[in-house]
Amino acid sequence: MAHSAPKIASNYGVAAQLGAALGAMLIDTVEAHGEISFTVQRGSIADALQLLCDDHEYQQLMEIAGVDYPDRSERFEVCYHLLSLTKNHRVRVKVSTDEDTPVPTVTHLWPVAGWLEREVYDLYGVLFAGNPDLRRILTDYGFRGHPFRKDFPLTGHVEMRYSEEHKRVIYEPVKLAQDFRSFDFMSPWEGADYVLPGDEKADAEAPSVDKPKTTEKPADTGAGKKTNKAAAERETEGSPAQDDSKVKKPAPKRTKSGTAKKGAGAKKPRTAKAKVSKAGAKKAVPKKAPAKKAAPKKAAKKKDGGKA
Repeated sequence: MAHSAPKIASNYGVAAQLGAALGAMLIDTVEAHGEISFTVQRGSIADALQLLCDDHEYQQLMEIAGVDYPDRSERFEVCYHLLSLTKNHRVRVKVSTDEDTPVPTVTHLWPVAGWLEREVYDLYGVLFAGNPDLRRILTDYGFRGHPFRKDFPLTGHVEMRYSEEHKRVIYEPVKLAQDFRSFDFMSPWEGADYVLPGDEKADAEAPSVDKPKTTEKPADTGAGKKTNKAAAERETEGSPAQDDSKVKKPAPKRTKSGTAKKGAGAKKPRTAKAKVSKAGAKKAVPKKAPAKKAAPKKAAKKKDGGKA
């Protein structure tokens, strides 16, 4: 079943309708980027919000936010964001104030506004008249200043640390190891006006690139007959680049049985292993003797065959 409220509500005619309802309380109306903002009188903020809640069905207060414009006489803006559940639509209502002038509270309309107003007070220092418990809610106890102001230092005024001497957490003035808040706002691509460490090494003149180096002649590259000759003298024997066709090799020695085999020109020293092999050869001769003693047996067979 389809719901009666549209998924995305249109802004058509809303600004004119609500502006007419606010009447003299309205200062300005801005409709941009799909949002509608109303700026109303500071003293009439509670009446304006109650009118939108009761008569135009903006039932919920979603957020109270602060904005800081240091160049304005009333540097702070307090923004109230309202939501209509029946229309599925949102509007923004704003008021302007300074550090000393309080804004009327709306805790009697939405109790949740108590914490939201405390956040704006803690971060911006905006006062709310009628808030029953206007004290800090986000920063620590004893915190100095309001951190969302544009003139609040990035490092704060005090720092917190654990002290071994006092055996507890203590607060002390901020001590910066280096003054990193002195910015020059220079682009790193454009370069700075002052000399950076190491730039003094770049005082030497850079080589000229108007006439690029060319190698139109062999003399420009260093190649030629002299270079080839010097390279040939540095070649070592047996290197792959050496021509072996003109190298004279020693002739093979002649032996009684013919041409000596490769590597047979040098006599090998006799070792103990060679002596053992010769001794083994001499001992192998008696093993063949039994074969010679078999002759008489064959003769006996012949005699027996003759008798038969």
